Amino acid sequence: MARISGVDLPGRKHLRIALTYVYGIGPKRAAELCELTGLDGTRKAETLDENEVKSLRDIIESKYRVEGDLRRDVSLSIKRLMDLGCYRGLRHRKGLPARGQRTHTNARTRKGPRRGGVAARKR
Repeated sequence: MARISGVDLPGRKHLRIALTYVYGIGPKRAAELCELTGLDGTRKAETLDENEVKSLRDIIESKYRVEGDLRRDVSLSIKRLMDLGCYRGLRHRKGLPARGQRTHTNARTRKGPRRGGVAARKR
């Protein structure tokens, strides 16, 4: 099983799809990586040999910021916004959508499950 940036690539999936399991690599970047290394993106990830995995790993580590480094950068950026006290930081602090979405209805992903309102009290 191929291991890149601390992530085991699922062996039964095509290489283009398996690479997207690494945080920071999406479909476009995965296709670009296959092109750079000269690998066929429709090959199964389990068929890669050590040299091919090593070439993929080298390119990813040298060119892209993925996994732990990227997660740390994102969390530090959000923390910086919260420390500044700007609008986006306040929205992050309150756990509400930061990009102008409607919150009267919807926004359940950010707000979490509904708390019982009037309908819950009647029962």
